Amino acid sequence: MPAPITLVDSPDELPRSADAVIIGAGIVGVFTAYYLAKRGLKVVVVEKGRVGAEQSSRNWGWCRQQNRDARELPMATKSIDLWEKFARESGEDTGFQRCGLLYLSNSEEELAGWARWRDFARTVGVTTHMLDSVAAGERGLATGRAWKGGVFSPSDGTADPSRAAPAVARAILKLGGTVLQNCAARGIETEGGRLSAVVTEHGTIRTGTAILSGGAWASSFCRQLGIRFPQASIRSSILSIAPGDGILPDALHTARVSVTRRGDGGYTLAISGRGRVDPTAQQVRFAAQFLPMFLRRWRSLSPGGIEGLRSGHESLRHWRLDRPTPMEHMRILDPAVDDSTIRLTYDRALELLPALKGRRITARWAGYIDSTPDGVPAIGETPAVPGFILAAGFSGHGFGIGPGAGHLIADIVTGSEPLVDLRPYHPNRFLQSAWGHVADF
Repeated sequence: MPAPITLVDSPDELPRSADAVIIGAGIVGVFTAYYLAKRGLKVVVVEKGRVGAEQSSRNWGWCRQQNRDARELPMATKSIDLWEKFARESGEDTGFQRCGLLYLSNSEEELAGWARWRDFARTVGVTTHMLDSVAAGERGLATGRAWKGGVFSPSDGTADPSRAAPAVARAILKLGGTVLQNCAARGIETEGGRLSAVVTEHGTIRTGTAILSGGAWASSFCRQLGIRFPQASIRSSILSIAPGDGILPDALHTARVSVTRRGDGGYTLAISGRGRVDPTAQQVRFAAQFLPMFLRRWRSLSPGGIEGLRSGHESLRHWRLDRPTPMEHMRILDPAVDDSTIRLTYDRALELLPALKGRRITARWAGYIDSTPDGVPAIGETPAVPGFILAAGFSGHGFGIGPGAGHLIADIVTGSEPLVDLRPYHPNRFLQSAWGHVADF
């Protein structure tokens, strides 16, 4: 079952040229196009399916600084402000609100880790409040149980995954940009070793700059260009339930289950980190670099099935530019839901929040979370193909930091002062394996 998503009406006429072509209309791709269009560039977004229809509409909707990797935190902080600024500037509603995020725990180890992060956050100007047992009990009153402690991050918030990317796409159209749906990018052309065009299923767009924000498809696309980008996808299953009575937190995380209020008053329910690993040839190819991550997460990951092979997003095959590609055979990644995870998530949510009892399940869906070996996205121009910029591997964090990532990519393209330090994100870091040795090409 697809995740709920707002549809966007967009033209279908392919421009012959553009200042920049953005491949992929997820949240990072559309924010990139938005900030480029605001700077006066002629932008074209090409999307093989529908705007925001893959992981950008299948996530929790959290826009957080809390517990971010130190390398990602500056971008997360900037993104919170940019979510608000976008609404003021564009007049479009992404559903963003600074509702605060609540974390509750009965684990001394987990609480100690949160306290260490709080101490670090203070050094970079981020506010987060550790909660003692009394404060945690008050904040978590809806659970009806005692807690040893928790965290409340008041400046963090949520946006609505079902309408955020479509809202940004409409803003691009208002600025004179082009958004093409059901138009897969098949590859690129080069002149003198530099990117000169993007080839789509409907024709060629002349351009000197292309940004690949292809989510789970990015590594396979890079392979066509001789670019090695290690990426693995985890299949995650979540659900939503109908609105009902009872005062509940807007966004609550516990080790057993997390709940997020949706724009319609219902809730999204999920178990953090839980997922299925669907075997693919690409996973075998990058196994050495991802083994450390899988070993750290073995308690929450389970073997999957043939979904990855069926979907085709981690294919190692080379495709021709004049023939249909795997993206045209699978317009929208909509993998099978893991029924056992859905049942477990629902049961845990009812146990945690009694007020949810009696609320029916309104939707259930799965999605592929594209990950890098170190859990930090790859953002930067690829030395192998000047003019080709990679923006992928957001490891489940892309929705919240989408505005900051888009702004940063626009800075790269226009040669502006970067929003944050570029160095932690550059794809060249993957020339080293996860074990600290030069990767084997």
